[in-house]
Amino acid sequence: MGNLKVTMTDVNGVTHSFGDVDAGANLMEVGKAHGVAGIFGDCGGGCACATCHVYVDPAWWAKVGEPDDIEYAMLDMVADVMKDTSRLGCQVKMSAELDGLSVKVAPASGV
Repeated sequence: MGNLKVTMTDVNGVTHSFGDVDAGANLMEVGKAHGVAGIFGDCGGGCACATCHVYVDPAWWAKVGEPDDIEYAMLDMVADVMKDTSRLGCQVKMSAELDGLSVKVAPASGV
């Protein structure tokens, strides 16, 4: 088991903290494994949908970084709920640098 920590607030406003996250795991995998409401990962992590859309806590944005062009194109499809700190959970891989990361699951957009 890993020892990285991530905090996810689900679509119902419930905050979940996990301290057993492996380096290299992405946020979509973490959310699905722990049954976080609002994380669906319909495409299996292929950056082909937006069912793992999260808002990164602004304090973590510089470390997480901006989406690449492909991810941004997927996020652009959910423009009604996209924010400046939007990322697809499947594209955010946990690392020692992200230990303690905090995100909020975005509301469903109908995509």
